[in-house]
This record gives sequence, structure tokens and C-alpha cells, in this order.
Amino acid sequence: MAIEGPLKELGIHDVFQLLDLSRKTGVLRVTSALRDNEGTVVFRDGRVISASIRSNPHPLGAVLVRAGRITEAQLTQARSVQLAPGEHRRLGEIMVALGIISARDLERVMRRQIETVVFELMSWQEGFFSFIEGNSHDTRSDGIASVTTEALLMEGARRLDEWTVVQQRVPGVTAVPVLAEVPDEFPPLLELLPNEWEVLAMIDGARDVRTIALDLGCDDFETAKVVFGLIATGIAEVRRSAIAVDAARHNTVELHLVEAQHALYNERVGDALSHASSALTMDPRSADARTLSARALFKDGRDAEGEEQLREALQINARHTGALMEAGRLAARRGELERAVSLWAQVVDIAAGTPLAAQARQAMEHASQLTAVLEAVDA
Repeated sequence: MAIEGPLKELGIHDVFQLLDLSRKTGVLRVTSALRDNEGTVVFRDGRVISASIRSNPHPLGAVLVRAGRITEAQLTQARSVQLAPGEHRRLGEIMVALGIISARDLERVMRRQIETVVFELMSWQEGFFSFIEGNSHDTRSDGIASVTTEALLMEGARRLDEWTVVQQRVPGVTAVPVLAEVPDEFPPLLELLPNEWEVLAMIDGARDVRTIALDLGCDDFETAKVVFGLIATGIAEVRRSAIAVDAARHNTVELHLVEAQHALYNERVGDALSHASSALTMDPRSADARTLSARALFKDGRDAEGEEQLREALQINARHTGALMEAGRLAARRGELERAVSLWAQVVDIAAGTPLAAQARQAMEHASQLTAVLEAVDA
């Protein structure tokens, strides 16, 4: 069974509560076009057994080495065992079996990884979620890490409150910390913790908070907290990166696209057209905006205008799967089933393995069935 929808309709906190109360087993995927990010959380009987996020893809082995739990040589040894013919155990299981790390220490590291991802997802206010129920390779737990959803939600709420305080001086993960000019009366010796020295050593006026976190193998929240402390003591200050300034306009366009999608989902055609138009004003070369505009125009009965927007979207990007999908729907409504199937076949080829490809394949099957019925009637 699939559960899906926009986060504006059902917040991520509510999604977790639903999966916890119903003791679900399956995979939750959360995507955000605004953040250009995607997170995956695996549930077993309502408990979280693993989690990952595209923006911070540090593998378990790298995290353990950095944390000083294992050495590079031990990691290499465990990986060589994992690559042996017939070996199906996960890396963590192998390291425990070899005595490289205790099950308790491994559980702590994996739990921290889960918490880092879940707390990041809990800060998302926009985007879409999709939960696919059932046992699969992803949901087979090795029993090393299993966190109650209730505990994650409680700690997540506490972290969000703390993040509100941190943001007073560190406005976001794109903030770039720089070393402040130290006055002559500043104490000559600094008393910092090891993790604070690590962050301080990474401050070069170019890396933003997220980049520092990635380079250190830490999560954004903990890194931002350290930067907050360095600012409070007068050692550092922050500024927005040039990339972040350039990205502000892009993010505004993405926000309009997200709002347009949300409006279409709720049948608010006027709002969808307004947001798509705003996005096009800011970026006339956005194939996404023209496709969303076309969808809204079709819903408003303005087929000629919608077709023109689709034509321009495909001129901008001939392989834009959303535009191809919509063009196929338009052809099907006009009875041009052969053309519709041809357009949907392109979607299947370009977006192989995605939900949109599955949707296009299903549309092709329906069109083929309808063609067969029409041929039988003609006969």
C-alpha cells in the first residue's frame, strides 16, 4: 500500500506518527525540489531501522573511521570480506563478527546516523512524501540499530527549538563563517573542545556550514551549533556565500514551482497559474514552469494556450519528462493514441525506474487496450 502527498497537507511529524501508530513496515521517501534534496527512512513495525539523505551521503565505514572507532586497515579488511563470493552480510555485521567493533558501539553510531537524517527531514516544510509498505531488501534489519519513532519525534522537537536559537546568529547552512578581526585585548589562549578546533580549522572564508559539515563527516545541526559558539566568543562571524546569493533567485523560482504543484494538487487552478507565471517571469527558460503552466491551462479549459506552453517547454528541453507526459495526455484526449503512446514511450526510456515511468507505462497499456477495442468495433 502506498501513502503519499505534499508535506503542506500532512507534515513530516504527522507522517512519522501515522507510521508509528499503525506499526508500518516499509520505505518512506521525502523529496524537496526547493532544497534539491531527498531523504529515505526505513521502518520496521513502526520503528526506524535506517535512514539516509542525499546531501550528506557519508557511508558507515567512513563515519566509523572519522569517529576513531576503527582504522582504515580494519575497514579495508571488513570490505574485503564483504566482497567475497557468497557473502551477503552487511558491513556492520561483518565488523562485529571480526571483533573490529562491538555491537554496542556500532549501534550507537548507526543510531546517530538515523537521528541526523530524521532531524534534518523534520525541518522541511515543503516537498512531497511517499511511503511504500511491505518487506523488501531495504527493510530487512540486521538488528543492530532500531529507534522508536516516539523518541525521534521528542528529540526532534527539542532540536528544532534549539535550532531557532542558533539561527539568530547562523541564518542557515549556506552561511559562510569567517574569522573575525580579534581586538588586542582578546585573550591570547583559546579553550576549545576538539570538535570546536576541527570546525575552526575548516573556516577559510569559502566553505559554508554545510560544506564544513560534509568535509568533517558531521551533521549540519552540530556544525551550526559550534559556529554559533565561535561567533558568541568573538572568534568568527558569518556572511552569505556568493553561491548562496546567486542561488536566492533560483530558490525563489523553485518555491513558486512548489506552490504551483501544491495548488494543482488541491484543484486551485488560479493560484497554480499565478505561481507558474511568477516563475516564468523570473526564469523564462524554465521548462518546469511552462509544463506546470500548461497543466493549469488545460484544467482551466484553455487548451490552445496550454499546448503553446507545452511546445515551448519541449523546445527548451526535448527530453523533459513532465512535458512529454502531458503532451501524451493531450494527444490521447484528441484521439491520437499512436502519438500518445510514442510520447509516453519516451518517458519510460528517459525516466526508467521512476514512478513517472511506471505511470507512463500504465498509460501506454490503457491506450493499447483502447486501440484494440476500437479496432474490434471497426471490424
